[in-house]
Amino acid sequence: MEQMSRLRQRWQLLAYVVAVAALLLAPAVLSTYPLSVLTEILIFGLFAMSLNLLLGYTGLPTLGHSAFFGAGGYVVGLLAKYYQVPLGPALLLAILAGVVLALVTGPIVLRTSGAYFLMLTLSLTQVLFGVVWLARGVTGGDDGLPGIPTPQLAFLAGSLEPTANFYYLALAIVVVAIASMAWVVRSSFGLALLAIRENERVVEGLGYPTWLVKYAVYALAGGYGALAGALYTFFKGYVGPGQLSWLVAGEGLVMTIVGGAGTFWGPMVGAAVVLLLRYEVSTFTQRWLLILGLIFIATVVLMPRGIVRLPERLREVRARVRREELLEPVAGERQPAEQVVERS
Repeated sequence: MEQMSRLRQRWQLLAYVVAVAALLLAPAVLSTYPLSVLTEILIFGLFAMSLNLLLGYTGLPTLGHSAFFGAGGYVVGLLAKYYQVPLGPALLLAILAGVVLALVTGPIVLRTSGAYFLMLTLSLTQVLFGVVWLARGVTGGDDGLPGIPTPQLAFLAGSLEPTANFYYLALAIVVVAIASMAWVVRSSFGLALLAIRENERVVEGLGYPTWLVKYAVYALAGGYGALAGALYTFFKGYVGPGQLSWLVAGEGLVMTIVGGAGTFWGPMVGAAVVLLLRYEVSTFTQRWLLILGLIFIATVVLMPRGIVRLPERLREVRARVRREELLEPVAGERQPAEQVVERS
C-alpha cells in the first residue's frame, strides 16, 4: 500500500511538471485564437474554483457568484478607463470589492441553507444587475464600458504579441491565486469546511463557530471570484451587465459539477470542457447548449462525482468485480451443502 501511494505521488508530480511545461510553452505552439481560448479557460477555471469553495467544500449551492465576478470587473473597468489606475492596485481593489460585498451580504444569505440559500444569492445577483442597468451615467447601463485598456507585462512587451503577453500575465496571477487557495483548503480551516459540509450540526455541537467559518469562506470565495472577473474584464477590454447575470453563475456551477465538486482541480477541468464545447461545437451547430446539457446529464448519471474522479470510480468498479469473482467459487462450494440441509 505504501509503495502504491509513493508511485501515485510520483505520477502526480510528473503530471504537474508536464502541465506547467505545456502552459509555459503554449504561446510558442498555439496561434492567437486557441491561445485566447486557453486564457479564458484559466480565468473561468479560477472562477469555478472559487465557487467550489462554497459548493464543493462547504456544501453551499449558490447562483449568486456572478455578483462577485461582475463587481470585480466593474471595479477594474472604471479604475482603468477613467482613472488610469495601474494593474496591481486595480486588482487589489477589485478583490477588496468582492470581499466587502460578501461581508455585507453574508449576514443576510447565510441565515439560510440549501434551496433558500440558492434563491437568496440569486436575488442578490438580480439586484446588482438592476443597479448596474439603471446607473447608466457610471456603468454605461446596458451598453457597458468598452475600451478598457489591456495590461501587458513590460519586460515582454517587445518580444511577444499582445495576446501572448496577457496570457503570461493571467497565468502568473491565476497560479498565485490557486496556490493560495490550495493552502486554504489544506489547512485546518479547510478541514472545518469539509466537516460542515458533511454534518454541520455535529460540528456545531463540538463547539466550532460554524456560522463564522461559513462567513469567512463566503468572503474568501467573493474575493477570488472578483479577481477572476477583473481578469476577464482586462482580457475582453469590456465589462457589461452580462457579467452579473445569473447565467454566468449557472455556467460556473456546471463547470464545477462536471469537473468534480469538492475536488481541487475538478472545476478547472470542468471549465476546460465547457469552454471547449462552447467554441468548438458552436462552429458546427448553434445548438451547442443542447449538447452541453446532454453531457451534463450524462456526467451526473454516470459520473456523479465528476470527471476527475473517473479513475477512482473505475478502480472501485474493478475491485467490486474482483470481489464478486472471488465469491462465486465459494458460493459454488457451499451450494451442495445447502442442498443437503434442505433435503434433510
